[in-house]
Amino acid sequence: MLLAIDTSAGTSVAVVDRDRGVIAEVGETDTRRHAEVVGELIRLCLDQSGVPVTALSGVVAGMGPGPFTGLRVGIAAAQAFALGAGKPVVRVVSHDGIAFGHYAAGGEGPLLVVTDARRREVYWTAYSGADEFGLPVRVQGPALSRPDDVPETVVDYPSYRRLDAEEVSAASLGLLAEGLYTHGREFAGREPLYLRAPDAVVPGTPKRVS
Repeated sequence: MLLAIDTSAGTSVAVVDRDRGVIAEVGETDTRRHAEVVGELIRLCLDQSGVPVTALSGVVAGMGPGPFTGLRVGIAAAQAFALGAGKPVVRVVSHDGIAFGHYAAGGEGPLLVVTDARRREVYWTAYSGADEFGLPVRVQGPALSRPDDVPETVVDYPSYRRLDAEEVSAASLGLLAEGLYTHGREFAGREPLYLRAPDAVVPGTPKRVS
C-alpha cells in the first residue's frame, strides 16, 4: 500500500493498493493553502483508510510540473513523512497521474494535459496513448508556455485531445506508481519540475518579469 501526496495544483492525499485500488482520498482545491492543510489531510486520509503507517510500503511524491511555492510543500511533506515512518519515497510526474486517470477511465488516443502555471502561463505534457499495461506514454514535455503559444509549440497539436485539468488526483498518482513498479518502469527524477526560477531571489538580484 502507498500513501500518495500531490500539491502541484490543489492538495491531494490518498492511500492506494495495487489489489484493493483506492482505499481513501481527500483533498483541498485552494491553491494557496497547501502548507496549512497538507498535514491535516494526511492524518485524515490515514484515519479514513484504517491503514496503519506500518502497513504502508512507501510514499509517493508528485513532482510537478507545478508552481514553486505549492509544489515544494507536497514534496517536503512526502519526504518528511517517509523519513519518520522509515519508508521509501517514490517520485512520479504529476501530469502522468492525470493522464493515467484519463486512460483508466476509458480514454484513448493522443492526449494533451494542461495545467495552470500562474503568471499567464501553462504547463503542458503530450501523450501518444496508454501502453499495454495502461501506463501513459509521454512524448513531449512537461513544458511551460504562454497559453496562445501552446498550439504552435506542441508538435501536431490538432491530433491531441486537450485536457485542461484543475486538480491532480493523488489516488491516480499512487495507482500509477504501483503500475510503474509492477512493470519495471522508471520513476521520476529527484528534481522537482518547477520549469522556471522561483519568485524568491537573493537581495540585489534582478527579478524575472513575465
